[in-house]
Amino acid sequence: MSSQLRKILRGKSAQIAAGIRRRATAYGYAGAERAGAGECARYLSNKARYLGYSTALSRGWPSPPASSRAPAGKDRMDTTGARWSLDGAEVVLKLRAITANGDFDGYWRFHLRREHERIHHAKYQDSQILAA
Repeated sequence: MSSQLRKILRGKSAQIAAGIRRRATAYGYAGAERAGAGECARYLSNKARYLGYSTALSRGWPSPPASSRAPAGKDRMDTTGARWSLDGAEVVLKLRAITANGDFDGYWRFHLRREHERIHHAKYQDSQILAA
């Protein structure tokens, strides 16, 4: 876990946001870089009260996903009070089963092929599809 993330989880997100703004100025960020840095800093500032691990614990919220070394899905499934939609829980359980069976690599190759087809073949269906 990065030192910046540890600071955010300790309730120091305002300090990290200030550091992002200082770096953007010091390095002369412009255009999209400056806008991205500003958006990130604004998010950290605006959500500061929700990002601290101790705040989450004291209010009984589920812990921030990055606060654990366990996979996020397993962490949420094992956390009392975590909320999942039925569809979301089913997806996580299927992925856990695929991983437990040792089939994740094959599944991932299949998934990437299907995503490629969904995104590119539908967009260019009138074009010829060239094989490498």
